[in-house]
This record gives sequence, C-alpha cells and structure tokens, in this order.
Amino acid sequence: MAFAKLTCAAALVAALFLTALPPGRGAPAQDAPIVLVPHRAIYDLSLAQKRGNSQIVGVRGRILYDFSGNACDGYSLEFRQVSELDNGEGENRISTSDLRSTTWEGADAKSFKFSSQNFVNEDLVDTVDGHAERSGSETAVDLSKPERKTLDLDAKVVFPTEHMVRAIAAARAGETILNFPVYDGSETGDKVFETLTVIGRPIASGARAHDDAVAKEPKLASVARWPVTISYFDKGKKADMSEQTPAYAIGFELYDNGISRALQLDYNDFVVAGKLTSLELKEPKPCR
Repeated sequence: MAFAKLTCAAALVAALFLTALPPGRGAPAQDAPIVLVPHRAIYDLSLAQKRGNSQIVGVRGRILYDFSGNACDGYSLEFRQVSELDNGEGENRISTSDLRSTTWEGADAKSFKFSSQNFVNEDLVDTVDGHAERSGSETAVDLSKPERKTLDLDAKVVFPTEHMVRAIAAARAGETILNFPVYDGSETGDKVFETLTVIGRPIASGARAHDDAVAKEPKLASVARWPVTISYFDKGKKADMSEQTPAYAIGFELYDNGISRALQLDYNDFVVAGKLTSLELKEPKPCR
C-alpha cells in the first residue's frame, strides 16, 4: 500500500517545480510580474518519518527536473523521480519506482499537455498521454492513453504552473490560504484533486539554515521565502476538507523567486525528505 502511494503521488511532486523567477534581492511589489525562467534541479530523497504500522524502514531516490520556456511559447518540464522503498523483509524487500513525465502549459494557463510512464521494478505499469483546454465554461480533457477518453471538467480547474503562480502571488500579498481544484494529468489521467495550500509567515533571512544547493547560491541569500504546504484531496469524497485526511501532502520552503527547498513528501503513514543537492539557473530564452 505504501509503495502504491509513492508511485501514484510522484507526478504531484512535479507540479511543485514548474515555477521559478529571476534571482533578485528584497521583497518585490505585489503587482510585480511573475517571470518564469528555465532551471534544472536535483533532490535526493530519504525516509524522514514513519507513522503507525508502516512497514517502510528505508527510502532513497532522486528527483530530477528540467524546466524551460517563456511567456510567449509557454512552459515545459521534463521530470523524473526514481524511488526505492525498503520494507525490511526477505530477498524482495526493495521495490523501485521510476516515473518519467513531460508537460507543457500555455502561458495563459488555458492549455496543458502531458505524457508520463511509470515503471515498477523496471516493468512499465502505467502510461498516460493527453491534453486539456480550459474555456470560460469548462475544462475539456482528451486522453489517448491509457485509453481513448474525453472528460468535461469544471472551468475552475487549475493547471500546475498556474497553481504555483497563484501561490507566489498569494505569499507576496500576505494571504495564507488557497483552495481550488487542480488537474495535472497524474495517475490514470482522469483524476482531479481538491487542493488546500497553506502559506506561513515569511522566514527571516538566515533562519532555518540548510546545507543544500541553495546555501551555495549567493543570489538567493536575501530573497524572501515562506513555508508552504499543499494538501491533495480526492475529489468526490467529503466536501469539507477539514474532516478528511489528504491523499498526499507536500511541504517546502518557497522562495519569492520560485525556488523550493527542504521538501517533505507526506504519504500519511510515512514521510520522505527531499534535499536540494544541485541547482542550475539557466539563461532565459527571450520572446520572439
């Protein structure tokens, strides 16, 4: 059960890393434009905590993503998460998940294309491919894999890049709660998650020091950051999210420039930590 949670939730992690702003100093004005820039990052994964009767005794792995694009051409992401879970029992105690995905989202947040493959112990178990278009009245999804299917979703559904843009804008404005449905093409491509994004008070410069790739980047030393937690709830269950347990929750420190560090991937019965071990900010491609 724990392994299934980790493999199914991996695509949700990709949604966190779709946004980055140019490095800068000081807090920006609330109405300053959010400019996305290409970047490449690596997070190393490890078991941070287990709860209840969890059989997991160890986790290791890596998240790799490569983001590119601009406000004219839209934004694309190549993402890969490889995870090994150790249940501590027998010769087959190690299970490996390898999720590979690519996405593209229009800068106007109305178009979204996605493709993913999930391997378990080197066997391909899931393939998803499709695209979505949002209009004023609905969000239309056209899936070609795992099977041909069309979906008509609520027009209020938000795609991943827009989700993070809204979180940055809310943090700048001092807002603490965001609540809306998100569609990211994960799992079998037909699921919508209700999300609850909680943004904490700004973290003072120099507080919560980490030995990671951000600590080695002087351009980020004075950039504002906030603690953020995004909880994903299965849409269609209890309407009141305060009365249900999220399917997954992802915590991290979000810089005003969109860089995330100190990941906490919470799968309810165990928590995985993600340490940012490599960060490359690439030159943005200008609009043509």
